[in-house]
Amino acid sequence: MSVRLSNSGDTLIAFLSGEIDHHAAAEMRFFIDGELERSTPKILIFDFSGVEFMDSSGIGLVLGRIRVISGWGGKAAIENPRPLIRKMLTLAGLERLIR
Repeated sequence: MSVRLSNSGDTLIAFLSGEIDHHAAAEMRFFIDGELERSTPKILIFDFSGVEFMDSSGIGLVLGRIRVISGWGGKAAIENPRPLIRKMLTLAGLERLIR
């Protein structure tokens, strides 16, 4: 599991990599939520370019962070998912967030 955060003004980008399972998602959630609370960005972007595998915990990770940022009027987006990850996100109804 790996998450690298980049904060520039109103936008927080979470560069995710590796495998997102239950344990990895919990660690990612901790780091992302901490930065969301500190910086309250208007936009949260999940960059999935480095994600090789994801189970339903990854969907939960995204949905939970959307709920957090939406609480103060922010928006979320997903970028660069690999084909299999894109399919999972689409099946979960998150295709509207994929850029």
